Order: sequence, then structure tokens, then C-alpha cells
Amino acid sequence: MLFKNIAVLNKDFEVEKERYVLVEGDRIISITGEAPVDYTGETYDGKGKLMMPGFFNTHAHSPMTLMRGYGENMALQDWLNKLIFPFEDHLTSPAVYWGTTLAMAESLRFGIVSTSDMYYFIDDMAAAVRDAGAKANICRSIVNFCEPDVWNLPSMKEMVDTYNTWNGAENRRIIMDISMHAEYTSNENDVLAVQGFAKEKGARMHIHMSETQLEHEECKQRRGGKTPVQYFNSLGCFDMPTTVAHGVWLEGEDFDILKEKGATVASNPISNLKLASGVCNVPELLRRGINVGIGTDSVSSNNSLNFFEEMKVFAMASKMYYKDPTAVTPQQTLYAATRAGALSQGREDSGVIEEGMKADLIVVDIDQPHMHPVHNMATNLVYSASGSDVVLTMADGKVLYQDGEYKTIDIERTIFEVEKETAAILKKL
Repeated sequence: MLFKNIAVLNKDFEVEKERYVLVEGDRIISITGEAPVDYTGETYDGKGKLMMPGFFNTHAHSPMTLMRGYGENMALQDWLNKLIFPFEDHLTSPAVYWGTTLAMAESLRFGIVSTSDMYYFIDDMAAAVRDAGAKANICRSIVNFCEPDVWNLPSMKEMVDTYNTWNGAENRRIIMDISMHAEYTSNENDVLAVQGFAKEKGARMHIHMSETQLEHEECKQRRGGKTPVQYFNSLGCFDMPTTVAHGVWLEGEDFDILKEKGATVASNPISNLKLASGVCNVPELLRRGINVGIGTDSVSSNNSLNFFEEMKVFAMASKMYYKDPTAVTPQQTLYAATRAGALSQGREDSGVIEEGMKADLIVVDIDQPHMHPVHNMATNLVYSASGSDVVLTMADGKVLYQDGEYKTIDIERTIFEVEKETAAILKKL
């Protein structure tokens, strides 16, 4: 496909006007000021449009679309124990497949090309991502409260089987990560077993850490003063590339460890604010040179996958909380949403519009009242743009969404199936 007369957001988050961008296969082949000679393929007129990298959602639980709006204005532990966990006890393969498909549709609509996903029923999740044409790093989160030998758990078998089945599938659109759910849902032997498997396979890890003050402080009480980051580091979990989900209550030595080990912190600003968990210290992470991505968490605690909305809150929350209007810039926000997220997933050839990179990109309609005037496009994208401004989403060179049409997803059937599966579960509660 040739995009003609389109503005391009380059790696410095500056706009290059009236460019011709040629995509062949899954790559960006050329970015020039003139049309390629003798090109006869499909052409997209980009007048009034901006091409930018697609978004990388660095922490999500996609099947939880089934629980959107289910249980509001509740304390976290009540919400989990009284509503979410009982609902999840009745999940089925079809429910997870269709819930994930709905999440992929919503993601593509809002410009998300790849998601770091943590849940279970992994075969069904991976199949949904495959069928949608999207990308994902998926992990089977391990929880163990009582089994002496973690290898006896069905979840461990699922982790191993799905890793062997899906890792690298669909030309690496699907990558399998390894996950220990959290410090408070496991013991040291569990962690050693899981991180040992990750190290053996050369896989990435994805772990909840320091999401709430209670979790953070109780870990210190249980682990001889060690924070969750210090605890997992002592057990070798940062010996492979690791994404720390949330990181709201990081402190002291935590920052040194994350920097030294090259970890990523997936900040989930809207979920953390909605559940009153706190505000991640993004300014300190950026000051230390730690990779920071943006995550939505699940739509049951968000309640959408609107990534423009997520970027705006990401940029603004730190300004308010740390009383510094210069704390997080629009350029840093856009980097976190794109290139930083791609790097967190091990997708080094994505997250930027450059020749030779993967064609994981979106087109944004910038010829809208709320996008004028343009003193600085990065500022407009973070503070003025809306998810509805996305008019095209492409992953690995394939158009998956364009002008209201899903190319790979039957959206009417997906909504019907989600409503049916949700109703069936609610009847059992």
C-alpha cells in the first residue's frame, strides 16, 4: 500500500508533511517526498491525515471486557472478592475467546496494535488475537496459595503447553511471556520455578508489583523489609527482560534495580486512579532512564481501551500529584505509548515510523476542529485528540480497521456472543 500526501510523525515526534510512505509485506519500505516510480498498487490519500506509530498496551487483561462496568464504586478487595473472582470462576473457553475478540476490536478502533496480556484460557486468547490479525505478548499468570509443588498446578501445565504451542506464532505476532501473578499470591519456591522456566526458554517476564500501598507494605513485613521489586530481584526474576505492572509504590533501591536490570514499568494511570491505588512516580522513572510504557489494565477497572484518553491522564496525573507542570512532556508520553511499549515486548523493529521497520501504524484524522490550530502536534495528540480520530490501524502491514470497518472481525457477531456469554455467567451467580 502507498500512503500519499500524508503527514508523518517521525521518531522525534515532529511532523514531516506531504510524504509518500510505501508499505510492502510487513515493512515500511520507503518514506519520500515524491511518489515511487511505476507504482501501481493500492493507494491511500492521506490529505488531512497524520501517520504515527501504533500504540503498545503494556498491561491488560483482555477477556475482562465481559466485566466492563460490573461492580462500580467499590473498594478493591470487595470488588475482587465479591464480584470479579466469582464471575471468573464461571468463565468458559467461548467466553474468553469472544471477550478477547471484543478487546481486539476496541483496541484496533483506538489505535492499539499490540497488547501485553495476562490471564488464563490462553489457547482461546491466542486464537482470538490470531484471528483478529493483531499482536500480543500473552502470559499465563501463576497463582498458588496452597499446593506444595507448583508443578502440580494445572496453571503450570497450561503455561508450559501454551508457551510451546504459541510462542512466535503468526510470524511473531504472538509472543508468549512468563508471569508470576504477584508476591502476595505465591511463595519463593513458586517464583524460583517460574523464573527458572523463563530463563530456560529465554522468555520475558510480566509481574504485578507495588500496585497498592497495602500490597507493598505487607510484602516488606513478610520478606524481611524487602519491597516487591527487591524480593523478585533476589529470586532472579530480573535476570530476563521484565515488565513491572503498575509500580505505583516504588521506593528507594527499587529504582536502582529497575535501571540496572533494564526493566520496564507499565504505568496504568486510569485504572490506578479509579481504584484509588495512587499515581506512579513516572517523573522519577524517566529521570533515571527507566523504560516506561502505558497500560490500560482491564476494562473492568478502566473502563475502556481508549489510548488517547490513557495518554492524557498519564501526562496529567504526574503533573498534579508531584506538583510540577513540567513533570511529563507530550513527547515523553508519545514515546511511552509507542516505542517504549514495543521495546517492552521485545519488538525492537516496531514502534517508530522509519524505513525498514514493521508497518505497525495508525492514521489519525487531524482535520478536525479540536485539532486546530497546531502550535505543536505532539501537544495536540496528547491533550486534544480523541480515540475516535483514528481512521486506520495497520499491524504487520495489514489493514485491520479502516473508517468504521473491521477487516478481520465480525463485530456484530462478536457483540452478540459477548452479550450471550455474559448473560449465561450472570445466571449462575
